[in-house]
Amino acid sequence: MSINKNHYCVIMAGGIGARFWPMSTTNRPKQFIDILGVGKTLIQMTFDRFAKICPPENIYVVTNEIYRDQVLHQLPLIGEMQVLCEPARRNTAPCIAYANHVIRERNPEAIIVVAPSDHVILKEDVFTKNVLDAMTVAKEKPWLITLGIIPSRPDTGYGYIQYLEGSVSEQVPALKKVKTFTEKPSHDIAVSFLESGDFLWNAGIFIWSLQTISNAFDQYLPEVDDLFKEGAGKYGTPLEADFIKQTYAVCRNISIDYGVMEKAQNVHVMSVDFGWSDLGTWGSLYETRPKDKNANSIIGNNVLAYETTGCVVTMPKDKLVVLQGLNDFIVVEEDNALLICRKQDEQQIRQFVNDIKVEKGEKYI
Repeated sequence: MSINKNHYCVIMAGGIGARFWPMSTTNRPKQFIDILGVGKTLIQMTFDRFAKICPPENIYVVTNEIYRDQVLHQLPLIGEMQVLCEPARRNTAPCIAYANHVIRERNPEAIIVVAPSDHVILKEDVFTKNVLDAMTVAKEKPWLITLGIIPSRPDTGYGYIQYLEGSVSEQVPALKKVKTFTEKPSHDIAVSFLESGDFLWNAGIFIWSLQTISNAFDQYLPEVDDLFKEGAGKYGTPLEADFIKQTYAVCRNISIDYGVMEKAQNVHVMSVDFGWSDLGTWGSLYETRPKDKNANSIIGNNVLAYETTGCVVTMPKDKLVVLQGLNDFIVVEEDNALLICRKQDEQQIRQFVNDIKVEKGEKYI
C-alpha cells in the first residue's frame, strides 16, 4: 500500500516525565528510554507507528533544544530539518503552531496527525486504521478531530471528552460531535462519567488539515499564530533558530486543548479502542507490563521477591536485589538514585522531585 504524500505527522517530544523519576530525568526523559524493556525506546516505537501512515520525510519531531541530538541518534531516518527545537517549554499550542508554519512552507495541502512521543499502543493495526480513517475525513471536512479512548475505569488522571449521540460520518461511524471537554475530574465525577456512557478519555492525539487548524488558530489564538507568521521565509533556513528563540521568549504558555479545542465549534471525536496507555505514571506502566504469579512486574535479571505482591520493580540489569514483605510498591533504581514508594501515592513523585531539586540539587534529577 502506497503512503499518501500529503500525510504529515508531528510528534511532540518535549516533556521531562517527572512522574517517572528516577528512570526519567531532565537529561534523559522517558520518551528516550526503553521503559517497557522491549529493545526500543518510546519515541522509536512512536516513529515506527507513524511511518506506516506518513512518508518518513513528512514526520516532524518538536522537542526541547537540549534533546535534539538524542532525537537524531534514536531516529536515523529523520533529517536535521525535521527536528524542530524549542528553546523553552510553552505547552502544546505554540509547539503545534510552529510545526504548522514549517509544514506550510512545504505543502499547504497537508493532512496532519499530532501525537505525543511517549504513549503505548498495543493494537498497532487498529490504531493505523483509525488514524487513516480520520485523515480521510479531515481531507474532506473542515473538522478538528481528536481520538477518544473508551474508558475502562473511572481514572482521575485523564481529561474526558463528552460527545453528542449519533454518528456524523457514514464512512466512519465512530466519529461524533464533541459536546464538552473536562479536565481531570474527582473520583466521584469520573464514576458518573462512566455511568453516563457518553464520555471518553482524551488521548491528546489530533487529526486535521493544515488549512483547518490554521483557520482555528486565526480565530481562537491569533496572538500565538501571528508570532509564527512573522517567520515566513525563515523556516528551513539558517535564520529559523534565531527567529524561534525570539518568538518563544514572548509567546504565551497555553495548551491546544484550552486555547483551541475547548472553544471551537467544529470539533469531533472518534471513539477508539487500540490498547492505549499514556504511560503517565509507574502505575500505568505496571498495567501494560507482564506480571509474575504474584502480580509483580519486575525488570532486572537478579531480583528475588519473597512475600511480595503487586509491585512494579525496575532495577539495573545485573544488580542483585532481595525484596521481602512488600505489597503494591514501586521500587526503582537508576544511576545514583533509588525510589521506594507506595503505588497509591505515586502522584507525590512530582513533589519528591521538586523537594530533591531544592534540598539535594539538580544532579539527582
